[in-house]
Amino acid sequence: MTEENKTIGTNRADALPKSWEPQAVEPAMYEGWVEKGYFKPDEDPDKEPFSIVLPPPNVTGQLHMGHALDHTLMDSIIRRKRMQGYSALWLPGYDHAGIATQTKVEARLKETEGKSRWDYEREEFIDKVWEWKDEYGKTITSQMKAIGDSVDWSRERFTLDDGLSRAVQTIFKQLYDAGMIYQANRLVNWSPVLETAVSDIEVIYKDVEGELVSLRYGSLNDDEPHMVVATTRVETMLGDVAIAVHPEDERYAHLIGHEFDHPFRDDLKLKVIADDYVDPEFGTGAVKITPAHDPNDYAMGNRHNLDMPTIMDTTGHIANTGTQFDGMSREEARVKVREALAEQGRIVKEVRPYVHSVGHSERSGEAIEPRLSLQWFVAVEKIAKMSADAVRAGDTTIYPEAQEARFFEWVDNMHDWTISRQLWWGHRIPIWYGPKDAEGNQDIVCLGPDETAPEGYEQDPDVLDTWFSSALWPFSTLGWPEKTPDLEKFYPTNVLVTGYDIIFFWVARMMMFGTFAATQTPELLGEGKEDRPQIPFKDLYLHGLVRDEHGRKMSKSLGNGIDPMDWVRDYGADALRFTLARGANPGTDLPLGSDAAASARNFATKLFNATKFALMNGAGIDTLPNRDELTDADRWILDRAEDVRVRVDAYLDDYQFARANELLYHFAWDELCDWYLEIAKTQIPRDGESVTGRNTQIVLGRVLDVVLRLLHPTMPFVTEVLWQALTDGQQAESIMIAPWPTAADTNGGATADEVALRRIEDSEKLITELRRFRADQGVKPSQKVPGRLDFAAVDLGNQEDLVRNLANITAPEADFTASASIEVRLSQGTVEVSLDTSDAIDVEAERKRLEKDLAKAEKELQQTGAKLGNEAFLSKAPDHVVAKIRERQTIAQEEVERINTRLEALK
Repeated sequence: MTEENKTIGTNRADALPKSWEPQAVEPAMYEGWVEKGYFKPDEDPDKEPFSIVLPPPNVTGQLHMGHALDHTLMDSIIRRKRMQGYSALWLPGYDHAGIATQTKVEARLKETEGKSRWDYEREEFIDKVWEWKDEYGKTITSQMKAIGDSVDWSRERFTLDDGLSRAVQTIFKQLYDAGMIYQANRLVNWSPVLETAVSDIEVIYKDVEGELVSLRYGSLNDDEPHMVVATTRVETMLGDVAIAVHPEDERYAHLIGHEFDHPFRDDLKLKVIADDYVDPEFGTGAVKITPAHDPNDYAMGNRHNLDMPTIMDTTGHIANTGTQFDGMSREEARVKVREALAEQGRIVKEVRPYVHSVGHSERSGEAIEPRLSLQWFVAVEKIAKMSADAVRAGDTTIYPEAQEARFFEWVDNMHDWTISRQLWWGHRIPIWYGPKDAEGNQDIVCLGPDETAPEGYEQDPDVLDTWFSSALWPFSTLGWPEKTPDLEKFYPTNVLVTGYDIIFFWVARMMMFGTFAATQTPELLGEGKEDRPQIPFKDLYLHGLVRDEHGRKMSKSLGNGIDPMDWVRDYGADALRFTLARGANPGTDLPLGSDAAASARNFATKLFNATKFALMNGAGIDTLPNRDELTDADRWILDRAEDVRVRVDAYLDDYQFARANELLYHFAWDELCDWYLEIAKTQIPRDGESVTGRNTQIVLGRVLDVVLRLLHPTMPFVTEVLWQALTDGQQAESIMIAPWPTAADTNGGATADEVALRRIEDSEKLITELRRFRADQGVKPSQKVPGRLDFAAVDLGNQEDLVRNLANITAPEADFTASASIEVRLSQGTVEVSLDTSDAIDVEAERKRLEKDLAKAEKELQQTGAKLGNEAFLSKAPDHVVAKIRERQTIAQEEVERINTRLEALK
């Protein structure tokens, strides 16, 4: 290496900090990217567009690990597409999160002012919510910046901004005019605390300890007609209107059509009906029917045209039953009704504990009450079919393919969608009611965004389900229903990235609304393929859920949640992102622990140290020499880099993030850093001019350049720092706008040199075996040992000096006498190696060291054996824990055998 090359290398290395400290670099670097406009799509009309819309997080929320995974994968996609020359747009935005946000504001007002929303006029309360949104709504923005999201902040959207509100009104009217939005009295999930209907996704199921009550309807005389039913919610018997049995159940055939008096209500009769739904083998084979407070009973009530009296008000208190229980809460009535039934002699069995699954409100925590309520619905049959047809025809491709079944199961069997919510925060339903006439009739009109209600008309007080507006997200954020340049250029979007758990609640609804809107405004959204409307996204990538390292769901109750911002602080954003991407197998849940983050941080440090070493040794960007001027090792690493580049591209095109990043990890760490860097030390001389050395500097710089660019989408910060130092501005001012690697950057598209590959792989194996043999002999790694290498049976080219340098084996003197020997079988034959270790080993010290290691290994063997011999432990321990102990036992056994062999040899 010339003095000039050494100086250049030193200067570039000096551009790097002494060590990699991500927290000192990442925030300022991110702001620099934003200021330079790197996140905005290229305006060159010749560049092919590529677009992703960010699944909108709740405006008052914060990133959890599921979000971090989502964002990492989207950012990886968009950064790569940018480097591949696309005009790439990643559009950010937030959801107003009707229930979640209103709940937080109501809780705050109660705490700070002792007031509820009912103490305010509607507009006053909404102003309070906007104040909350302005104060707390940007938490997630700072977190997105902290993890490196390269979104175009100039296009940021909010579901309640003017443009998106206009889109909501437009599609509501289109659906209404098409007869697909209607009002009906239906059974819904009802939150007594929030006093609103809630969606299925806002209901979580918990096992609760309740009681099973068996009660008797009809005569208390066994010789007269009577029936026994069991229930976990005895208070609902206040709304019972029937008892159902199976049509073929002979025990009750004579009672079908009979009516029983209600124990507490003169206005109700309980008719015995026959229905196939009833399981005659379960319980008594008779089921009480409360159509207004149970989904299955509601369905049966519709089949048999039963009355459906509602027995609770909006707060979950008994109401309008005309009984002494009116005014009681559900919980209080449960006790009082049971006691009253017992007084009548109708409790036929001792009340016993009963654990059962009960739906609870995710936001307010109380048990959901199935309740008959007047709500607005979307008839989904037609639009569900359109979305299913699009997937079946391949207009939208689902990754992984196995998730298609989940999608079809939902859209092919979808029920009409309840879209009204009894809230104040959200998109108010654009329905207006005229004054009632003398007969109580009134006119109802649906207004579009440019229409005004007639004088005297009042707007429906309800707001739309949050999922209604977010179902428009792929096209409303781009300007629909206006004809905008962004809509024309970036729609349909290329890929939607989200978790498989919301395929029902959001993904399917975007497909439904996207295909429907395309039929209404084909001039804006495109005409799709053949007779099918345009779809909102071409690819749908569904990743798994993030779980703890034991595979459990992260939750507050378990205390096993991980705040991604903690990892950014402790390990750096790159480590967070690489950990997530390295574990992201399509559709598969990701177990996560801090060890993985520490490993990713160590990887970033490894890249940093390797690049610094390379720069100090003159590595840089230059034209690759002719291949015949390169050593076997140079050709090998270039061919390996090309193989990795091709495979990474294939994996990323198929959304195989885990495989791509695992491949890059092992290539960078195992092959580039652990082997080629060590080889480069032997090929780059410390003084004088050397063609081989200069070529190695170029190859080393070129391979590092390719690796950094391939890793950039996942690890943007460290790769930016290292790449700028490596290239010194020769290619681009930022790796973000550098081109994605091609074959020209690696081996120029040449056919891989199989001979060089074999020689280097054989050399690696030989060096590894010699190092292991030396360690087994008790020779320190730094100790030089004379030895004879017999390469007669193999073709290793000119690798003997490399093997000697990296295995620390010197050439033998004339009086060489071997004290140990080893045979290493390689791909073509066997290499015989003879070593003289007599001057390299302190036999007594080595014996003491080995005896100490043997004691440790024997103790480990004894402890693992005791655990695996304990039947009580084996019956309770999880399978992965037992497997880990078996693995430890095997390792301990092998270690005991190895050490005993070595001790025997020392004799």
